[in-house]
Amino acid sequence: MKLYGSLTSPYVRKCRVLLKEKALACEFVQADAGGPGSPVPALNPLGKVPVLERDDGSALFDSPVILEYLDSLKPPVLLAASGEERWLMLRWQALADGILDATVTRLLEKRRPVEQQSAEGIKRQEEKIARALTYAEQHAGGAYLMQDKFTAADVCLGVALEYVDFRYAHDWRAQHPKLARWLAGISVRASFTETVPPGMEKK
Repeated sequence: MKLYGSLTSPYVRKCRVLLKEKALACEFVQADAGGPGSPVPALNPLGKVPVLERDDGSALFDSPVILEYLDSLKPPVLLAASGEERWLMLRWQALADGILDATVTRLLEKRRPVEQQSAEGIKRQEEKIARALTYAEQHAGGAYLMQDKFTAADVCLGVALEYVDFRYAHDWRAQHPKLARWLAGISVRASFTETVPPGMEKK
């Protein structure tokens, strides 16, 4: 298998974390989705990463789909398969992806020339992130999000919160101490420390 993507994409990082948690053999190919000669558009017509090229040459794209596939290959199972646990898992994944989407949208807006930036648009994304962090604080429990075991919910939210630190650094921990303690425990796992994006390394 080959996973195509960039080192700084949080959507790609989710897949890289899961690969390490599952100890799956997969070549990581750094690829700029929009760069000249990029292999990505031929594998994903949407021209986005991550893309997983399977051993038979077929490709899967979009991180939730790739996570599902990778989880099916080898135990332990990190995604709940059915029932109420499944819905709770999907809710955590949706919350995490929403945080990522808002953080990326804010980042892109902040990269525009100052005179072209939408202060209202930036504020709207920051409000989304703030509400999501409050929700996570209210619903997070102990060491893990789902009962007493590490799951894909922890992968997704952990990557999302570290991406907030990377691209929208602010002191959210002061208002969300339970969430901060949870992330501190998750982020020391080898799957997280070995996939830290360039520029996000802890000093």
